[in-house]
Amino acid sequence: MKKIIFALFLLGVTANSQNNIPTDYFSNPLEIPLILSGSFGELRSNHFHSGLDIKTQQREGIPIYAPADGYVKRIKVGHYGYGKALYIQHPNGYTTVYAHLREYAGAIDAYVKKNQYDKETYEIELFPDNTTLNIAKGDIIAYTGNSGSSGGPHLHYEIRDASSRPMNPMLFGVDIPDTKKPLVNTVMVYPISDDAQINQSQNPIKLRLIHQKDGSFKAEKITAFGKIGFGINTNDQQDGASNKNGVYDIKTTFNGVEKYNIQFKKFSFDETRYLNRYIDYSYFMKNRNRVQKLFRESNNPLSLITEVDDNGYITIEEGFTSTYTIEITDFKGNKTLVSIPVEGKQEEILKPKATAETPDFIHANQATSLTKGKFNVFIPANSLYEDAYLDISTQGDTIHLHEDTIPIHKNITLSIDVSNYKGPDKDKLYLGRLNYKGDPYYNSTYRKGDKLSARTRTFGTYTLVLDTTPPTIKPVNFAANKWITKNKTLKIKIDDDLSGINTYRATINGKFILMEYNYKTDVLTYDFDDKVIDESENNLKVIVVDNVGNSATFEATFFRKNI
Repeated sequence: MKKIIFALFLLGVTANSQNNIPTDYFSNPLEIPLILSGSFGELRSNHFHSGLDIKTQQREGIPIYAPADGYVKRIKVGHYGYGKALYIQHPNGYTTVYAHLREYAGAIDAYVKKNQYDKETYEIELFPDNTTLNIAKGDIIAYTGNSGSSGGPHLHYEIRDASSRPMNPMLFGVDIPDTKKPLVNTVMVYPISDDAQINQSQNPIKLRLIHQKDGSFKAEKITAFGKIGFGINTNDQQDGASNKNGVYDIKTTFNGVEKYNIQFKKFSFDETRYLNRYIDYSYFMKNRNRVQKLFRESNNPLSLITEVDDNGYITIEEGFTSTYTIEITDFKGNKTLVSIPVEGKQEEILKPKATAETPDFIHANQATSLTKGKFNVFIPANSLYEDAYLDISTQGDTIHLHEDTIPIHKNITLSIDVSNYKGPDKDKLYLGRLNYKGDPYYNSTYRKGDKLSARTRTFGTYTLVLDTTPPTIKPVNFAANKWITKNKTLKIKIDDDLSGINTYRATINGKFILMEYNYKTDVLTYDFDDKVIDESENNLKVIVVDNVGNSATFEATFFRKNI
């Protein structure tokens, strides 16, 4: 790789570059047709998608090219999340990010491997200085993969500004062919004020949509009174793919007044979890359909929302008739229009607001501590977005902590008295959240004396679990006391039924070997190209520890000629 000296790096260029987005500075990171499986700002679980997911033809190992000069400023290798990720700083103030990689290239790969072996760890985070790994435009920097929390081979590609805020890469000239109009799946209308009603109901209503010949939609006419708001589930499809991706712009108007506008250009990571306030969270958890609320509620600071009049709400008066419109646009300018006729009429309420009152009413702006049976529940101030009744009950070592229909922004703490457990069993306990099958997921748990605690941002049912079973370790592509000279890798399957895998360590002849853990297949892989071994007879030792400290050891001898 060519050496680049940043004598005046970032001086005087950053502010200007952020205001005037360069559309021809970055080249494409892949030399294949760019087809997306995910777009910028797309709605994901608890966050907005911070980049483009570029399809890699259902395969791994496609070269990734540096889109501009720069230097590697950060490398992170993890089992989850981005998996193998690379961050390149560029002279114009922007940073490009590449995630779910199979491997790094050249000097970058050598640098990572050296540090992993020096620190004897697979998971690692490195921050090279601006002279260690310089990059020239067009250099191969890595190869596409499927590492981390990836559902299939692809490249996750980001461009971040000088404040580390992700920006839509399409603003920089990344060209994705798209001749299709956005799709509309669901439109909801919500009564907001205490006196509001829609079609004689005080509850949210899903509207029936009629597809028009010109590609637009017209909803059934509604009768309404008071302050109301609308929501929409919409997505976009680009050419060459059937994936339902996010749209670029949503704009609403009522009676000629622009009420609300959201554009997916840029956001900051510290606001991304507010997605749960932005969508109709309860509707999503019940229907797996993310409806974007086209009004700004309290505790919704999203910078993606660029225009609001009366926070996007509309107020309907008796006898007033008009049309509410929603205009959805993708990045290429393809538009879909939804029109909703509204007739102002105050009628008899046939369906009053459904509110399930319980003894536990939580004020969102106040800290709350509740004792329920053996459990204590601590809810810090502003953990919830709004006041709410919670349905909480206990039975022995199990607590029903409401249903997962209300989003939690900040961690709440569950604690349970475990004084009835004696001896080493106390160290093998954890609090697990029950899935739909009734099986407990491990929740990070800590103990102080007789109190076991866990933090969570998900309502549901939690139970105390005792795990005394060690992990299992099995060879995959070799057998003990056999020659494996032709093997390129050494594979071990590890598993733990309850609390899950926490750490592992492997050695050959007492020397640390780097084993990559794929949690999706439960397989550890060692690459013989690392050339740790230099003997024919080799003694392998693998130690695996689960999340409550149960340990298992696997040992085997294999034979291999050095080639």
